[in-house]
Amino acid sequence: MRMKHLFVSIAIAATSIAASAQAANITGAGATFPYPVYAKWAELYQKASGVGLNYQSVGSGAGIKQIKARTVNFGASDMPLPAAELNAAGLFQFPAIMGGVVPIINLPGVAPGQVRLSGAVLADIYLGKITKWNAPQIAALNPGVKLPAEDITVVRRADSSGTSFLFTDYLAQVSPEWKSKIGAGTAVKWAVGVGGKGNEGVAANVQRIKGSIGYVEWAYAKKNRMQHTQLQNKDGVFLQPSDDAFKAAAAGANWAGTPGFAVVLTNQAGKASWPITGASYILMHKVQPNAATAKEVLKFFDWAYKNGGPAAAELDYVPMPDSVSKLVQDAWRANLKDAAGKAVW
Repeated sequence: MRMKHLFVSIAIAATSIAASAQAANITGAGATFPYPVYAKWAELYQKASGVGLNYQSVGSGAGIKQIKARTVNFGASDMPLPAAELNAAGLFQFPAIMGGVVPIINLPGVAPGQVRLSGAVLADIYLGKITKWNAPQIAALNPGVKLPAEDITVVRRADSSGTSFLFTDYLAQVSPEWKSKIGAGTAVKWAVGVGGKGNEGVAANVQRIKGSIGYVEWAYAKKNRMQHTQLQNKDGVFLQPSDDAFKAAAAGANWAGTPGFAVVLTNQAGKASWPITGASYILMHKVQPNAATAKEVLKFFDWAYKNGGPAAAELDYVPMPDSVSKLVQDAWRANLKDAAGKAVW
């Protein structure tokens, strides 16, 4: 499979001259985690409104750079930026969608979802301490499973990635050694591994390399019919990834009380909570030189909040609750202004 950046470019409908005279394409770039749902929303929104979205799936780090450089109308990141960084760059952020990161493997003879992993074992694999699939630590979690004496090839992101932030943030919470040696971030100094660019690149490498393990957003694993693993959560329960498990992890999130909506949902308590769950965020400049274009961006996400739920659920993402979308829209009015200080929304 040839690795490439995925993007969606939905052109403005040319059939209505009056509508196209008013409409304008909007542009965004960043996280690969939400790409499948953004692509579907763009398709549906174009049909509903005639306005197109060009979204470049280039990774959270690249998306942050592009919005800071003002080369796109919005950036997207799966790592929420802290208030100090937002203020320094004159940015505002809000959550658009939630989902889960899952370990994926290429292990012939093992059924999808059959292998169990704990956070500690997953960390030791990515630290290069566990190198065989039949290692005692893995075997102890998988009685009755015929694990091969196969070398483990670790696959991780090569680019600056919000998916990596969620993954490494989780590992830092469950493994003191990971926290001290590697830490959490969009780009870390990996102990071992083969790099892939984007969720697409990691998925492609795992599909290609026998005995490999990687991590991607759940929609990528499902779409490519990849083997996933169960993962033990904070309450000690081994879970299969599902939208219900992602919803359970997000249930206790304190959106209203967190500056910049910067909620991190990894390693949440609860027997039904998937341990690597996260939100994907949209970044926009607080002062908008082109208020009309900024309003088109907000109209797209307003439509997504109100109408995008079924498409999101079909792809196993978790739509933002109505209570959260109302908080977000109130924050749009308070924070996004034109050059004269007038609210964009």
